[in-house]
Order: sequence, then structure tokens, then C-alpha cells
Amino acid sequence: MAVQPLEEIEIFKLAEAIADKWWEIVSEWSVFSQDTVGKQLIRAVDSIGANIAESYGRYHFGEKINHLYYARGSLYEAKFFARRARKRKLVDEKTFDEMISDLTRLAPMLNAYIKSKKAQKKNV
Repeated sequence: MAVQPLEEIEIFKLAEAIADKWWEIVSEWSVFSQDTVGKQLIRAVDSIGANIAESYGRYHFGEKINHLYYARGSLYEAKFFARRARKRKLVDEKTFDEMISDLTRLAPMLNAYIKSKKAQKKNV
């Protein structure tokens, strides 16, 4: 069975797209806003894709699953900071809704991917 390249996995592509969109948004903020909410938000969204990638590179299923859990934690951290950005009027409602929609769409995809890795672990 051929292994799908990381860059073709749908959750990874979506995680990269989310991180890139937030980068474009945060790069327009004031230095103070970038230094407080912005850096935390960028670290969180970058961490989603980074942990998916790190999971992909791990050999043992336990390690793969742990990194996917880290990715899921970063996703919820990103939602927290996105809400802070909206509350502090750093993004408008339309932008916030789009970005939360992307994160919300990624969450069940990530859960399904975790479930598939757990199933693979049982079958090994």
C-alpha cells in the first residue's frame, strides 16, 4: 500500500491554509497587538500543522496519536485567541466568522484522523 504524501493529506492542507490566512491578517496589526494576541495566535495555528507533520513522521502509533492530540489542543488554543482578537476589535465579524468556520471544519476532520490512527494501531 502506497503512503499518501503529507502535503496531500486534507487536514494538513487545511491546517496550512488556516495558518497562512492568519499570518496575512496578523501581519497588518499594530506592534502591540501582534506582540500580545498575534504571536500567541500564530503560534497556535502554526502548531496545528506542525504537530500533524510531526505525527506523520513518527514510527510508533502512540507517538503519532499524541502529536495529533497536541494538534487538537492547538486548534482549541487558536479558537481562544481568535475570540480575543474579535473581542479586542482586531478582526471584524466577517473575518472572525470565516476563520472560526475553518477551525471548526478542521476539528472533526482531525478527530477522524486520530480515530483512523487508533484503528491502524489496533490492526498492527
